Amino acid sequence: MSSDLSEADITALVDENETYPEQVWYTIAAFLFVVGCFQWGRRHYESDEETATTNNIQYKFSLRRIPLAIINVYRVIAFRWTLEIGQSYTLNVAEVFVTVAYIVLLLIYAFINTTSVEGQKLDIVYWSNRIAMLASSQFPIVTALGTKNNLVSLVTGISYDRLNYIHRMMARTCFMLLWVHAAGEVVCFPSFRETLNEEWLRVGITAMVAFSILIIVSLRPVRTDVYEVFFYIHFLGVLIFLVGGYYHTMGAHGSYWIWPSFVFWALDRFIRMVRLVVFNHSYFGFKSGSGTMDAATEMLSDDVVRLRLRRPPHFHWSPGQTAYLILPSVSTLPFEAHPFTIASFDSSLLSTTTTEDQSGSDENYDTHVLGSSAPFWKELVFLVNVHGGFTKKLKEVAATNGKVKVFVDGPYGPSPDLGSYDTSVLVAGGSGISYTLPVFLSVIERVRKGKSSCKRVVFIWSIRGAGYVQWIEEALIKAVQLAPPSLTVSIRIFDTGSPPTAQSMEEDSSLSNPTEKNGTLEQVVTRKGSLTSSMLLSLRGVKMERGRSDLDALLKEEVSMASGSMSVSVCGSQGIARAVRHALRFPVSGPSSILSGGPSVTLHVESFGYA
Repeated sequence: MSSDLSEADITALVDENETYPEQVWYTIAAFLFVVGCFQWGRRHYESDEETATTNNIQYKFSLRRIPLAIINVYRVIAFRWTLEIGQSYTLNVAEVFVTVAYIVLLLIYAFINTTSVEGQKLDIVYWSNRIAMLASSQFPIVTALGTKNNLVSLVTGISYDRLNYIHRMMARTCFMLLWVHAAGEVVCFPSFRETLNEEWLRVGITAMVAFSILIIVSLRPVRTDVYEVFFYIHFLGVLIFLVGGYYHTMGAHGSYWIWPSFVFWALDRFIRMVRLVVFNHSYFGFKSGSGTMDAATEMLSDDVVRLRLRRPPHFHWSPGQTAYLILPSVSTLPFEAHPFTIASFDSSLLSTTTTEDQSGSDENYDTHVLGSSAPFWKELVFLVNVHGGFTKKLKEVAATNGKVKVFVDGPYGPSPDLGSYDTSVLVAGGSGISYTLPVFLSVIERVRKGKSSCKRVVFIWSIRGAGYVQWIEEALIKAVQLAPPSLTVSIRIFDTGSPPTAQSMEEDSSLSNPTEKNGTLEQVVTRKGSLTSSMLLSLRGVKMERGRSDLDALLKEEVSMASGSMSVSVCGSQGIARAVRHALRFPVSGPSSILSGGPSVTLHVESFGYA
């Protein structure tokens, strides 16, 4: 190993430490550009793709469907073939590919041309310094990927929440590279201990300690179980690390890679603050009156809280989008934000005189809130899973049907465009209907307005008890009643809290005069005190069954009946998401199926739980 560098070595080091990080950036920028073009082209092609079947009559084998077959093969391989780690962690092939490619890219640039002028190969002085510069050059994009408003989402069309995995992967890769740099410096320079008194080294060590703690608390078990701890440490850890990294790299003229991180972070915070003021202006003195953003709380079950507040006239969202809620009276810190999917539908389709009149007084509002289905239209509705910390405190408020002040930051994330699909299947588990219900209502509205070619929509919901139906029964009843004749609506509800039975609880005129076969269902309905449950189950296309859903059989049945293009959207546990992915692999979307006129199937998996 060599620690005494010649002038030629120093010149090569300085030049490579400057040009190699730039080349890595050019490579990443080119990749993002290609992804953006592919995303745009895929959406454009899918919106205009020809349907190869009509009225369930398939065309013969056609080579004209080769491009569509290639797209479906790509979908299956990239997003439905997965690496499953344990019961709760899943990586698709696309994520695995990006991870491996990114690590290989950095390692190649770290170790190429590391032969010193004296001829020593893999000279530790060369790669030890360069690997640190490569890692430092990645901080701006790592920071950007961790923000809600970033350029990467704008270029690629991929939402910030889906880019969050890339954010964590890149951060962890840089973390490993920096520790390799630190170990290399200790080995390479015997006088390392003597330099511990120097400020640049101390701030570097402090930054790495903060980074190490940050990596530990960002692991999924910690992030899920104690989200608040992760939230606070993430904020402080990133600040300490970036400031320390900036001062540490000044001597090596590498700090210019660090300061853009502060710009990206500050820009995101500024945009979020502006949105916060605009959407909650009554709290900031821009509008007379108070309490317009106060939210009512209610316990729907032991582990689900419903949060409702009147929609501000200027606040609009699309189905499937999320919002960050700030509840100062519940959170540990006054501006602690938590993401939740908006479970309501921003439309006048389902509005009634009753829901319009409720804005008149708080008394009427409270009466309508308690013990009834929430109107999932023209209001902001959130279904909150109770875990610990923040949600546990919210549960204590909801136990008394109390009110809380809410600041809303949003909406964020994309909204699925299902207008070009002939069949749409929506799969949810528990509170996953926060995502699928608005999408379901949107499909019906767009068909009514002639903006969608959908001919069949299927709503599948797995619940732990029959009482869960009351959460959304009014919305489902209105949706089925308003569905146009051209649209076939199928609602399949599975009560996993009851043992499986050969008999299903479905729509039947005998509900009003129950026989021995469906007596159990009638007891459930009356015990819950719901008059509308029997009305919901009496509607055409609505079926409720005991036991777990066989998603593999259900989805393959829908594929066999589908004509043209088909969309499947799922929001639920890892088990539900895995079952859906497995069901839609080959041969369901295989080349032979597509070329023979089978449906083109698109899958959208929505994350469930904390990011």
